[in-house]
Amino acid sequence: MSDGRIHGMRPLPTKRPTIVSVLDVGTSKICCIIARLSPRSVGDVLPGRTHHVEVLGFGYQRSRGIKAGQVVDLVQAEKAVRLAVDAAERMAGLTVESLILSLSCGRLGSETFSAGFDLSGREVGEADIQRVLQAAGEHCVKDDGRVVVHALPIGYSLDGNRGISDPRGMLGRRLAVDTHIVSADPAPVRNLEICVNRAHLEVETMVSTPYASGLATLVDDEAQLGVACVDMGGGTTTVSVFADGRFVHVDGFALGGHHVTMDLARGLVTRLADAERIKALHGSVITTDSDDRDMISVPPVGDDDVAIHVPRSQVVQIIRPRVEEILELVRDRLHASGFAARVGRRIVLTGGASQLTGLGELARRILGRNVRLGRPLGIAGLPEAARGAAFATGVGLLIYPQVAQSELFHTRRRGVPIAGDSGYLSRMGQWIRESF
Repeated sequence: MSDGRIHGMRPLPTKRPTIVSVLDVGTSKICCIIARLSPRSVGDVLPGRTHHVEVLGFGYQRSRGIKAGQVVDLVQAEKAVRLAVDAAERMAGLTVESLILSLSCGRLGSETFSAGFDLSGREVGEADIQRVLQAAGEHCVKDDGRVVVHALPIGYSLDGNRGISDPRGMLGRRLAVDTHIVSADPAPVRNLEICVNRAHLEVETMVSTPYASGLATLVDDEAQLGVACVDMGGGTTTVSVFADGRFVHVDGFALGGHHVTMDLARGLVTRLADAERIKALHGSVITTDSDDRDMISVPPVGDDDVAIHVPRSQVVQIIRPRVEEILELVRDRLHASGFAARVGRRIVLTGGASQLTGLGELARRILGRNVRLGRPLGIAGLPEAARGAAFATGVGLLIYPQVAQSELFHTRRRGVPIAGDSGYLSRMGQWIRESF
């Protein structure tokens, strides 16, 4: 991270496989995935999916020292990162040196601006495209103290006519490009990077959690027609809006599944771990006829106390108000953003907290839109336990290198995140990669 923006990545090699490592640091879990990205054949390339992704190593660890996506205890967070990465390394038989990191902290925010220049009535050529993109890139550096996470062109305009996907060959007096800027507060971002660096790992680039979740769970038609992806994590809920195939808006707030667990622990007077288990096994946001008859055992806080039994309806009564609050915030922020019309009637829910029974039905009622639950798509080799909505961000981080070339950032000298043998041979290999 320098000059007020996070470094981007070079495009993936088009003729040889590449090993990529990613790290999803969340409030409830830390997940490391090592995968091989192999170029697809020309006729097999999908929009945003130029490579086959095969998982080689997977490591999962309960989060420590992380609250609402940001580091609150460096020592504990570093330990959890080390354990997750070590498990993935042992499964893959590789050593991770650098990785792509998820980012959900720092009050993620969006803005769109236009940068352009005069054409004097001539045709738009390739050099003009590069010039206008360079002009947009130079305007990306924030002057308000925030750091730029993403800078993505979302459409060109000629003489004020917006929505042009490719202006090459067209005539006009002024060419401009609309750019979506995602920014964050620098201190939480830097602390997250320090935490990973302390584990002797380099952060290749950071990808905002809502962007990664959208890449993993949305199908092409949804992203083209307009959709909002709502990632309900442990400590944060984030919203990403995609329209015309582009990532156009992001928002988020510090409420998530962990707050539901806290409500249960307080309401039932039990430990957090027991409240989490009750939420996972019996949690629901809709009532059924049998709820008053189904009794749930609640372990006591103290060893000398006796376990109590409560009807399942009481659990639903504790969980539902918090979930309603989260969904109402999503609805209100979506309307306040001005992108509600672009979303149309499509919402995709993902993230660990989206797995509560009946959440889809409740979300349809509160958001007033068609809602489906999103799971990560198109990845081979994922363990069965990692194929659910809770791991959407990690899978999205593996898809990101395939679309990273659209970012308006200068790249690091290094290319993609490397996993390989450490020591002299690794350094020689890196030198060869950089030199040739």
